[in-house]
Amino acid sequence: MTYAENQPRSRSVTWDDPTPSAKAARVTAGVAFLEAIARGELPAPPVALLLGMAIEEIAEGRVVFTLDPAEYHYNPLGSVHGGVISTLCDSAMGCAVQSTLAAGSGYTTVELKVNFLRALTVGSGPVRCEGRVIHVGGRIATAEARVIDGAGRLYAHATTTCMVFRPGPEVGR
Repeated sequence: MTYAENQPRSRSVTWDDPTPSAKAARVTAGVAFLEAIARGELPAPPVALLLGMAIEEIAEGRVVFTLDPAEYHYNPLGSVHGGVISTLCDSAMGCAVQSTLAAGSGYTTVELKVNFLRALTVGSGPVRCEGRVIHVGGRIATAEARVIDGAGRLYAHATTTCMVFRPGPEVGR
């Protein structure tokens, strides 16, 4: 089949203004903030809607995301693009770190390492990505993630280093 013979496909994505979630993140403790998103009380991040990721479980130091691989996730070789898997891992690990933080604290990813073990495709079925905190210190946090299908097959595993931002004394007062 040539390119011209392919049936066109389309996908429409809508999202809510992410500003309320960003504001709530500054004043809400980590677990409560993530639970509000999972319950739909705060808007989900647009990237989660774009990729079809969802939070399935939340506990302090542990967050599980789900993803149902779709054709729109594919790279030119016919499997889920590594960037999608990396984003899934980064989200689960970052939210695991966020789940440990007090109101007014935040984080950002400093380093991300992903090992891809097998091709993820539509035929793989839904996957879960479990992010777990390894360490949270005053300025640095580390976490790990694993992407697993319903049969327990491991597709990828990852680690991250995050910089933690905590509220401090106001300057100039």
